[in-house]
Amino acid sequence: KVMHKKFRLGNVAGLTVYGRGNALPGAVAVWLVFTILTFWFLDFSLMKAVIAGLAATLLHYASEFWHHYCHAWAARRTGYPMEGVLYLWVVAVSLYPRDEPELPAKIHIRRALGGPFGSLALALFAGIVTWALHPFGGMMYWLAGFLFLDNLLIYTIGALLPLSFTDGSTLLRWWGKRG
Repeated sequence: KVMHKKFRLGNVAGLTVYGRGNALPGAVAVWLVFTILTFWFLDFSLMKAVIAGLAATLLHYASEFWHHYCHAWAARRTGYPMEGVLYLWVVAVSLYPRDEPELPAKIHIRRALGGPFGSLALALFAGIVTWALHPFGGMMYWLAGFLFLDNLLIYTIGALLPLSFTDGSTLLRWWGKRG
């Protein structure tokens, strides 16, 4: 029962942030996976892998928030703002008002594109940082590269795939109805 309960975590940048009870075990699972990957594939010591795994997890969840913040920014510009973000398991969803009127397709499209465009901008920034850190290597280089790949592959390209829970499905649903 606690796993599905919604908890208010606070306000960040004008958005109310919620988490379901299952978000914490999801975050721990992500941390464990990142720790194992850095230990096996990057040959980090166990302690360094745990720290890198935690840092990657925090970057991943910060990237998730950034993606949704960019949706919120785009939504505000349309005049139909977002209310918040809900974290569940290992993902988050944008929350819009329940009493929102029927909106034209162009509004849905603009709001859906906000997240991927913002994530692409963050990926480009992280790519430049990764390139700058390349001569030095180490954990910071790896984390910058992770931030680049996470935002490019998950929050930009992945978000545009036409799956039932992605921005791509929203775009697909509304694109032909632009009028």
